[in-house]
Amino acid sequence: MGQELRTNRQFTMSREASVSEPRFEDYIVKKLIDFDDIDYFTQADLLYDLAGQAVAHYKAQNYSENELHEVFDTYGAELARLIRAEMMAHFWEEATEYEVQVSRGFTELKPCNYTATAGQTAHHFRETVTETGRIKQMLFGGFARCLYPLQKFDSDTERRFAIILERDALKWFKPAKGQFQIYYKLGTEQPEYIPDFVVEMDPAILMVEIKARSDMDTQEVQVKAEAAVRWCKYASDYAAEVSSKPWKYLLIPHDEIVESKRLTDYLRYQVKG
Repeated sequence: MGQELRTNRQFTMSREASVSEPRFEDYIVKKLIDFDDIDYFTQADLLYDLAGQAVAHYKAQNYSENELHEVFDTYGAELARLIRAEMMAHFWEEATEYEVQVSRGFTELKPCNYTATAGQTAHHFRETVTETGRIKQMLFGGFARCLYPLQKFDSDTERRFAIILERDALKWFKPAKGQFQIYYKLGTEQPEYIPDFVVEMDPAILMVEIKARSDMDTQEVQVKAEAAVRWCKYASDYAAEVSSKPWKYLLIPHDEIVESKRLTDYLRYQVKG
């Protein structure tokens, strides 16, 4: 509805459908196939089934045929977006194979940049944290076996695990983003996975993830573990060629982190492919 400022005359404007599709479903399907991750040629039946469900819903509202054409022409793109969002919750794909190329047997440590309050000094890692909710804002030092002089922890559980590492590990560190370039598939996203710790022992090198016990079986934790196990397998294959140590991936429940335990006690949490 519009109104002329000079005469105050009110009027309405409407538009004709640009293209009248032979089937109501076509308004939605033609928008669905605009998405790069939807393949019409293999999923045509599914797309028309889903679009048909949307059409059936609007037909039940007793719209006239002309009104239905107007609804689907105007809102077909939005309906397609909503349908795709539901499809992505059930999306999966499998790689037929992976090609692994090792260009060099080492990579430099990535720099770790930390933000800290002005005047804040690093806490000793053995210092008991009374306000555990603030631990993410705290810097810790005093390490003898860590490859970085300072570290930040996401939880007090990680700090306590560092105490075990300082006693039992040869070397350890918390990786920075981009250090290992491990990526995992979660829906349509492919984010980078950054493990909590990397630890060198006499017999092996460990990639360690500490998770709340209630989260151990979640989809995200499991797909991260699959990606890390695959990376460790390729790293171990290369290590065998150059007489180096194999890699193992450990997924440890948070309530198992007790300072009185030895690092070797956690080897039973190795995830194998």
